[in-house]
Amino acid sequence: MTTAPASPDPTMEAIGHAVAEGRAGNSASARHKLLGLWSAIGVTGDPLHRCSLAHHLADLYEDPAQSLVWDIRALDAADAVTEQRVQEHHAGLHIAAFYPSLHLNLADNYRRLGSFEAATEHINAAKTHAPSLPHDPYGDLLRGAIQEVAVAIARRDRSRRASAPGSAA
Repeated sequence: MTTAPASPDPTMEAIGHAVAEGRAGNSASARHKLLGLWSAIGVTGDPLHRCSLAHHLADLYEDPAQSLVWDIRALDAADAVTEQRVQEHHAGLHIAAFYPSLHLNLADNYRRLGSFEAATEHINAAKTHAPSLPHDPYGDLLRGAIQEVAVAIARRDRSRRASAPGSAA
């Protein structure tokens, strides 16, 4: 039995377009578009939309405190996303695979802010959830970043990682 392709999701498509714009170097415009979408979705809107949007919006801020706000919102929304909703969006996705990245980002923000105890809690959560990552280049990238942030936490290093999302390559 084959799975029918998911129906187009205009909100996820709009998030994707804004993310692509941000990755192309137009962070201010991407932030503006995502903030507009956030207002339209609302704090009680579709948790998958809120999780995806907040997760990507966090990467568009240089200030770790601003990123932290959005990463917390992404994690909170992920806790409300059902496996069924993720499968409706894309049959190959699983909500469990979201958590390593969400906790990694929180750990990195707390580390940059000098809150090493909170950073340690989240990097440990990222490690706990890492087995849910796919065995592909994306999963490898996240596993490497988890290790990189863990080392930075141990060193009490607050500097921005060159490999962090949104960093100049």
